[in-house]
Amino acid sequence: MSLPLNENLTRPTQNAGSTGTESICLALCYIGTQLASFPLLVRTWLLQSCSEACKMVGFKPTDVPPTAMVKFLGAGTAACIADLITFPLDTAKVRLQIQGETKSAANTKAAQYKGVFGTIATMVKTEGPTSLYNGLVAGLQRQMSFASVRIGLYDSVKQFYTRGSERVSISSRLLAGCTTGAMAVAIAQPTDVVKVRFQAQARVEGGRRYQGTLDAYKTIAKEEGLKGLWKGTSPNVARNAIVTCTELVTYDLIKDTLLKHSLMTDNLPCHFTSAFGAGFCTTLVASPVDVVKTRYMNSAPGHYGSAISCALTMLRKEGPTAFYKGFMPSFLRLGSWNVVMFVTYEQLKRAMMAARSSWEAPF
Repeated sequence: MSLPLNENLTRPTQNAGSTGTESICLALCYIGTQLASFPLLVRTWLLQSCSEACKMVGFKPTDVPPTAMVKFLGAGTAACIADLITFPLDTAKVRLQIQGETKSAANTKAAQYKGVFGTIATMVKTEGPTSLYNGLVAGLQRQMSFASVRIGLYDSVKQFYTRGSERVSISSRLLAGCTTGAMAVAIAQPTDVVKVRFQAQARVEGGRRYQGTLDAYKTIAKEEGLKGLWKGTSPNVARNAIVTCTELVTYDLIKDTLLKHSLMTDNLPCHFTSAFGAGFCTTLVASPVDVVKTRYMNSAPGHYGSAISCALTMLRKEGPTAFYKGFMPSFLRLGSWNVVMFVTYEQLKRAMMAARSSWEAPF
């Protein structure tokens, strides 16, 4: 039975001495990533040691599957944690995506961004380090409502389409991904609009576009009507249908293959590998729609007639490569976001089921 996201999970147990092992794992990972001046053999040994130690860390799966509520809350919480860690990369992605959108005299003085880390460095230099977290509040609001539906309900919807069958086809997985992705956009679109506006607002001459998250919601509703809060819903539905299908289905399939052929056991390295692969595939497929969505949602009223008009304008003025602007930060962000989110999500499900089991059977 293939249940990568709806796996049989229950009361976890830690390996003997897991606290010490976890500390060693984290220390080795830090050393391996920070001390890049070490010789190659030393760095390789450190990373291998880290991998071996991490295999011993985390909660073990057992027999009782997580409830729908556990998955719903776990997905939202894991997504918020992932957003907190990767938000600067997302902001850099947005800045790169909207660069070149307009070339008027008013924008010739705007900061020019080159590459992921160049963009981050420029933002820190010209706007301060806090600019990397512009829109964080709206981003966390978005993830708590968005990821809870998109990821947390994926298994339940998948089971609905398969009618409880043990054989899950790719079409059922894709259909479930499209469904939860579209549902999530319908609920969380206003938070996405505000997040994008905040991340891009340094481009507006004469000061900040919005003074705070609540001010942004009020201003958009006042100046553009309630429909302004749902601006870009069509490209966002398309993007998130693609993202959810690619991300969850790829994670599903990679993890299923690793477990089926006994290449890995159901632990952190397996979750890491599956999530990284899902992040790369998702970025490759969804980047064009993501750029159009960002441009359209950030545009002034009347600048583009529709999302299709936005895409055609980009193609005519900037060429096909414009659709992959910000690809590297998108990949860095999605890859790292997927790793943090899925690893955290898997552990949260097991931890929450452990707590539930403890409450039901305290003795």
